[in-house]
Amino acid sequence: MSTKKLWGGRFTTESAEWIDAFGASISFDQLMAHEDLEGSLAHVKMLKHTKILNATDADQIVAGLQELQLELNTGKLTFSVENEDIHMNIESILTKKIGPVAGKLHTARSRNDQVATDLHLYLKHRLPEIIGVLIQLQKVIIEKAEENVYTIMPGYTHLQHAQPISYGHYLMAYYQMFKRDIERFSFNQQHTDLSPLGAAALAGTTFPINRQFTADELKFKDIYANSLDAVSDRDFVLEFLSNASILMMHLSRFCEEIILWCSYEFNYIELSDEYSTGSSIMPQKKNPDMAELIRGKSGRVFGHLLGLLTTLKGLPLAYNKDLQEDKEGLFDTIKTIVPSLKIFTGMLSSLKVNEEKMAHATEHDFSNATELADYLANKGIPFREAHAIVGKLVLKGTQNGFNLQDIPLEEFKKISPLIGQDVYEDLKSKTAVERRHSAGSTGFDEVNKQIKNAKKELDF
Repeated sequence: MSTKKLWGGRFTTESAEWIDAFGASISFDQLMAHEDLEGSLAHVKMLKHTKILNATDADQIVAGLQELQLELNTGKLTFSVENEDIHMNIESILTKKIGPVAGKLHTARSRNDQVATDLHLYLKHRLPEIIGVLIQLQKVIIEKAEENVYTIMPGYTHLQHAQPISYGHYLMAYYQMFKRDIERFSFNQQHTDLSPLGAAALAGTTFPINRQFTADELKFKDIYANSLDAVSDRDFVLEFLSNASILMMHLSRFCEEIILWCSYEFNYIELSDEYSTGSSIMPQKKNPDMAELIRGKSGRVFGHLLGLLTTLKGLPLAYNKDLQEDKEGLFDTIKTIVPSLKIFTGMLSSLKVNEEKMAHATEHDFSNATELADYLANKGIPFREAHAIVGKLVLKGTQNGFNLQDIPLEEFKKISPLIGQDVYEDLKSKTAVERRHSAGSTGFDEVNKQIKNAKKELDF
């Protein structure tokens, strides 16, 4: 006597419920219910088009699937662990609705190409949304940068004051990072926009199917050229998880600086109350919790990438049950990065910039040391010698509590009689920023060019 499973013809013993629960994926792959119905509709229309199914049967199946779509949209469909996954659940529900003819839906199809198709569709539907929220973040960066072209702040290397820069220039650096993220997700679409449907279990099918027909129905740009590859490929998911990891790394770096800069010690920015929280015991606290959460969630996304890489590294062709592990990480990553982007966009848009504090930090440090070295080099002193001279002045200043702009002119003239009163203009942080004209630099004109080009790129 066979089991009750739809695939149970060669089995004589039922599995224990806890074993079924361990093997089932319906708890998470029900998120692909829309895609499964979409793929099934395309498949049955193709079966009718190729006359593999007669019109009566095909139309009955189409009508049943469309009813299930309506029920899904209104929250009336429920799924069971007994039917393992979304594919068997849908087929079982369809069978109860229209009878045994539902069994013809699976003609020339396997769950292997079916699940691959669902996964492609799921990601294909969501990549445009992700790119869209990234573009919204870029627009906020442009707006904030445009407001702060002439806001002077310390530029850092090793988290030490390096040279004065425009805060707008700093923001536009992140614009470029997110631009590359968009390019990566856009390229990801190429490998997502392939149809595995029709590859069947691994070897194709003897039925006279038309794979291009189903690809066109599902708006895929192309079909997989190899049936083994079609059912076993998860590169497009790996690409997505890699791209998402790089994106979260960018967000995490940005959040790290926001967290630092809204601290009492820096006080460069203030976050909106909407994106901050208080303390249950310390009344004065205003914590950057949203930035910290985004920074923390980056590790979660990195883990999903490493998890899938590890799952795939030893799999022989073609389909293996291990591939069931490809979905939860993907679903959770999408659920993580989209809200993270939206929260971050609002947080950046609403933060206040303490321009005076930023500028003050560049006027009471030695971030103008390179300006003095360049000034001496322009007076004919070899740069290496100028570098050493300024280094000694910095040491003396740190030991005795003065800055380079505090040094009297007569002391400068002991270094070189060519040094004039104009040295003090060069030592101003605003001058240091303004004088930089190399392409892509922090000079005000160059920052305005970056903003203008970015607006053109986004048609903004």
